[in-house]
Amino acid sequence: MKIYSFPRGGLPYDDPTAPGKTEAVNAYLPALSVISLGKKKKSAYPIVSVGEAVREGMLIGRAQGAGSANVHATVPGRILKKISWTDRDGVESDAYVIRMEGAFERLGRKEEVLIWSSLNGYDLQRIISDYGITKMENSETPLSEMISASRLEEKLTLVVRCVFDDPWLVADYALCRDRLHAVIEGAAIVAKACFKVLQIIFAVSHHEKDLGELLLSEAKNFETPASLVLTGCRYPQRNNRELELALRSYEKKEGLNLGSFLILGPAVLAAAYDAIKHKKPILDRYVAVGGSAVRRPQIMKVRIGTRIGEVIEQCGGFIDPPEKIVIGSPLSGREVLYLDEPVGKSCYAIVAMTKSQVAVHGQQNCINCGECRAVCPVGLDPQIIYKRLRSAEIENAEITGCQGCGCCKIVCPSALPLFETILEKDREEVSA
Repeated sequence: MKIYSFPRGGLPYDDPTAPGKTEAVNAYLPALSVISLGKKKKSAYPIVSVGEAVREGMLIGRAQGAGSANVHATVPGRILKKISWTDRDGVESDAYVIRMEGAFERLGRKEEVLIWSSLNGYDLQRIISDYGITKMENSETPLSEMISASRLEEKLTLVVRCVFDDPWLVADYALCRDRLHAVIEGAAIVAKACFKVLQIIFAVSHHEKDLGELLLSEAKNFETPASLVLTGCRYPQRNNRELELALRSYEKKEGLNLGSFLILGPAVLAAAYDAIKHKKPILDRYVAVGGSAVRRPQIMKVRIGTRIGEVIEQCGGFIDPPEKIVIGSPLSGREVLYLDEPVGKSCYAIVAMTKSQVAVHGQQNCINCGECRAVCPVGLDPQIIYKRLRSAEIENAEITGCQGCGCCKIVCPSALPLFETILEKDREEVSA
């Protein structure tokens, strides 16, 4: 099969400190859970009080406005207090602290099964909204909002993104292997909810062709037509922009009209399956835990609300004190300041890095090598933008288009904070 990729920039990326492609290990259930209500501007409205008893899967925060999703207790217990914290970017979040006690209503018990074929798209969307299903990536966009937006398109293709261009996506790979049927049926559910899906495309990294063929074979059991497209593995192939470029090339070669794309990862599709089939909110998450500071990197199935420090402890703790801890990929993830911060719906990796992994050497002056320009997938010149930003001599239009992929940072021999500086300027303009 032909391999489709984006036309310029990018680079191969590997990280020996990431866990390998092994089975996920079940993390211990936390004695204390920190259940986030979301970031301040998009937080859910709390509907329970301190001291109140809650059940596993019980609604504790109701969505209010665009970008907000329902929040559920992931363990049975009692609410001890409500807390807030501020992240590295100055964004404040609220959360409930729940002490686990009482009986589990779902864990280890036979799950009820809903036959969803008789439900219409609006019913499916409502259930997905009720159970707080979100994109489960960097932006926790509610899936129900994505479904609503997709209905405005005349033609639509649902893309199941299984592109593993980053070793820290290994948790999604493990989820695909463990819950193959849930991912496929979840895709069929979302396709029906969107109304206008012409077909489902499994976009799979070419070195995982076997996984792609398994997905395609399982999809034959559902009525929506499905096809397999093998993509390149050059980072950042999985970004929406770069993936769409590859799919448009496929569309042109095959003489197709795929319409617009709704691109979803395997985690959100498995969550949609759980919500519809088993009336279950997102209770846990596959997470890759590692980095040079972690003693025993591994993939873990972690209950939402478990504190990051506890997860790392179950991986043997720290070998050396971490210089930096990131949720998500080291290239584009979010730095965390507190080990008490919880695992959330979008946490697919926890990376604890020693000083030697964060930077080979200290920041130095730009040597004008041009490496950053060569790897930028959107054709920017990061070194020029960086210099002008530092001297306040740049127009806003000149930085439009930065994806925050971090390619420029990887190759920079002077260890300059290139994309961080560009994105910080973007954030300032948005908040101004």
